[in-house]
Amino acid sequence: MIKRLTIIGTGLIGGSLGLAWAQRQPELTIIGHDRPEVLERAEERGAIDKKAADPVSAVQGADLVVLATPLATTVRLLDTIADALPDGCFVTDVASVKEPVLEQATDVLPDHATFLGGHPMAGAEHSGIDHADPLLFENAVYSLCLPANANASALDGPLAPVVELVEATGGRPLVLDASRHDRLVAATSHVPQLLSVALVNLVANTEDEEDQDLALQLAGGGFHDMTRIASSPFDMWRDVLVGNEREIHEALSRLRRGLRTLRNRLIEEDLDALEDAFEEARTARDAMPRDQKGFLHPLSAVHVRAPDEEGVIHELSGHLLDADLNIKDIELQTIREGTGGTFRLAFAEAADAERAVAVLSEAGYEARRP
Repeated sequence: MIKRLTIIGTGLIGGSLGLAWAQRQPELTIIGHDRPEVLERAEERGAIDKKAADPVSAVQGADLVVLATPLATTVRLLDTIADALPDGCFVTDVASVKEPVLEQATDVLPDHATFLGGHPMAGAEHSGIDHADPLLFENAVYSLCLPANANASALDGPLAPVVELVEATGGRPLVLDASRHDRLVAATSHVPQLLSVALVNLVANTEDEEDQDLALQLAGGGFHDMTRIASSPFDMWRDVLVGNEREIHEALSRLRRGLRTLRNRLIEEDLDALEDAFEEARTARDAMPRDQKGFLHPLSAVHVRAPDEEGVIHELSGHLLDADLNIKDIELQTIREGTGGTFRLAFAEAADAERAVAVLSEAGYEARRP
């Protein structure tokens, strides 16, 4: 049973984990280590109970150690804390590249400690403890990667306490081989980050300053949606781009071939082939689960139109709260200033979604199932 938990790195991810566990597992004692000013803020926000001055003292007596640091730091910390880990201690991480971490854990951790690689598929454009959120992992896939010498049955056995804590964050555990994980996130996370940067710079680097200003004004919802993550600080990505370089290169090569094909079809004015490409993309996009942040059990959605008025979201959610309906996810799909917008609300069960439609319709909202 995990009673004492150490988080090394109490920024956005580590701080959000601490907040989630503090709220949902209040019996836990959470120790934090980071820079002094970060620890002060983490303690103020309730993400940790106690502060540790260094990594070695932080892990003493811990039942679970969470390394919520950049990739290179995580790899280094595994060696730093190895000799200080108590018997029976679990160790996990949150790095978005898994092979280097699992290889290091296998090499340096003692036999009396058990490692389980982790990667919550959640984040934000901004880093730091001030942006930490206990709901950050709600309904998000939480990848779990076992060392090469481990058996998947351990997740239901010796590693079950760690899996239970992952589930307590609201995340949805998904077991993946480390190499497969790194290959998939290269295409679904790492290359999209680079593509977002390239798209913004395509406009920002326009030679004519007037054209640049006009282009930014003309940028509609599609451009905003595709470039939201361009605001991510490079410090968050430095280690990722180096650590998963091989898989990112391969994904970029496939993307380049795809763009070249589209360019050739344009040159040839082959509209039929372009239509086929659009249709192929639409079919694949429509097959993506829309009502969850991850790949697992889908949620049930409701679309509701709300006027552009102060307090409308509070009022809308209040009706659902009074009806004992729990919103699992919320997304603003369209908005027009002065008129209103359409929200997508997601619920755990179809029956809850049907009840939500009835409750909101009775309250005067235009609500429907998609």
